Amino acid sequence: MDKQIWIAMTFIAFLLLFTVVGIYSATQKQNTTNDYLLASRNVNPWLTALSAMATGQSGYLFIGVIGFTYKVGVASIWIPVAWAIGDYIAWWLIFKKLRLVSQQTNSDTVSSFLGQENLGQGKNNGRSITIISALITIAFLGTYASAQLVAASKGLNAIFGWNYQLGVIIGAIIVVIYCFSGGIRASIWTDSVQAILMIGSLLVLCVVGLINCGGFGELWAKLNAIDPKLTNWIPANLPWGFFPYFLGWVVAGFGAVGQPHILVRAMAIDSAENVALARNIKFVCGQMNSATAFGVGLTARALLPDLMTSSDPELALPYLSMELLPAVMVGLMLAGLFSAAISTADSQILSCSAALSQDLIPNTANSYRMAKIATLIVTAIVLVIALTGDNNVFALVIFSWSILACSLGPLLVLRVWQKPISVPVAIAMMIIGIIVSIAWNLGLGLSSAIYEVLPGMATGFIVYGIVHFLIDSRELSK
Repeated sequence: MDKQIWIAMTFIAFLLLFTVVGIYSATQKQNTTNDYLLASRNVNPWLTALSAMATGQSGYLFIGVIGFTYKVGVASIWIPVAWAIGDYIAWWLIFKKLRLVSQQTNSDTVSSFLGQENLGQGKNNGRSITIISALITIAFLGTYASAQLVAASKGLNAIFGWNYQLGVIIGAIIVVIYCFSGGIRASIWTDSVQAILMIGSLLVLCVVGLINCGGFGELWAKLNAIDPKLTNWIPANLPWGFFPYFLGWVVAGFGAVGQPHILVRAMAIDSAENVALARNIKFVCGQMNSATAFGVGLTARALLPDLMTSSDPELALPYLSMELLPAVMVGLMLAGLFSAAISTADSQILSCSAALSQDLIPNTANSYRMAKIATLIVTAIVLVIALTGDNNVFALVIFSWSILACSLGPLLVLRVWQKPISVPVAIAMMIIGIIVSIAWNLGLGLSSAIYEVLPGMATGFIVYGIVHFLIDSRELSK
């Protein structure tokens, strides 16, 4: 009991720290929708980088990736490696231009940016694009946010024995407090503090785990003794071989171009010239986290092999921390896990509320009060999904990420590069991207060969290419 009291005290202390940071950020805010949604486009690159890293890795890293590594072994390393390559390419090719063009078009949300090109031409032709992309955002980014609340509740359940429902509700309440404190500014500031905690907590547990295993050599021997497949570098049973598998996950990382909660970080940075610095900071910090999460997953499998049969492998991090660390450090780990999940959930809920208040109900676009009401509505929707849906964090995140990447990603790339595109083609790209993604995963069952983001995004670009080839052919024939 004494240990749980110390864990709780440490955990609460860090939550109070995040709350103070969020409240302090409110002293810098302006009561405008632009400030609530984009922090007046004045966020420095360090905060942008740390926030983007925290909101991108989230509870998915602490719960999903560590649990996946626990089950698969060293072959799991290729997903974060490939993902990092694709993510870096997205920041390199797209995000600087996004910052420039979004300001030129006066777009405060991702959906308004996608529909913007057709605005102001006598009638609002791009309105249908904005509506459809906003609905996609609310539906699938909301599902993504629900996975974060589930991840947070899993940590509380493992350490305090609380039921999942209570943990989900606590997470939702904290998200609302963060959002109401100062909108995206509070989200970015608290994300940045939480990112530092994520880096430190994972590093501590990874090092302690390796020491308890007896070093890298002993860790390898223990894994090999449990199951020789755990020490195979190439994943087993790849239907089409390693290269298509790896390429699919590279494109998955590039799928950041379809994630509104990440895109708004690039839109909010203080200068397009600082995107490169933010990209490099994010890349270095993100790889540190991925490496230590990989180490935690492996050491957990070696030291706690019974989780595969007696519990949930996605609880490897909280169980390993309780096994190896003193109470104060367990509180640190729980705070790291919880903050990783909440830092993403608040960003995603803000993006969904922006889609609701700014894009679906344009008459309230300048209403600061309506933006906050939309935040409450979206949080309630996400809460219902979290309480009634699947509690597999890895599966929820992978599914939601793929749908958003395939539906919004190709269109956003074309908008960023200011390519001409008609409303029917834009809508077709979004709908076909969703259909292909779902069919590839659930219908054909080919996600183990190539992750569905690759065929889904490729189909969107192919639709655009075919239409423009036909248009160009008609022009030449005249």
